[in-house]
Amino acid sequence: MRDEDLDWEIYRALLDGKVRTATGLVAAGYEGSLVEASLGRLGKAFLIEREGDSVRVLSFQESLLLCQLKNGKDSPLCFENGVIRVKMDEGRKG
Repeated sequence: MRDEDLDWEIYRALLDGKVRTATGLVAAGYEGSLVEASLGRLGKAFLIEREGDSVRVLSFQESLLLCQLKNGKDSPLCFENGVIRVKMDEGRKG
């Protein structure tokens, strides 16, 4: 199975709410190392958020905002430790 196909299957399972953890995906029949790789790709694509074993599908708005924050160099906002903050000027940092 191609990576893209596996990612789509795992994303659909998460979206349907059938599973909400990496352990649940393994229990559903997916191989552990493939689950980890797929969740990593889905996270990099801003489609899911992961905290420990828990996995949550991001809303469209969350996904779009995270993508802009991570890739937009001109954005007045930044994403630090799970919190959206206003960027401070270099001269104002204390």
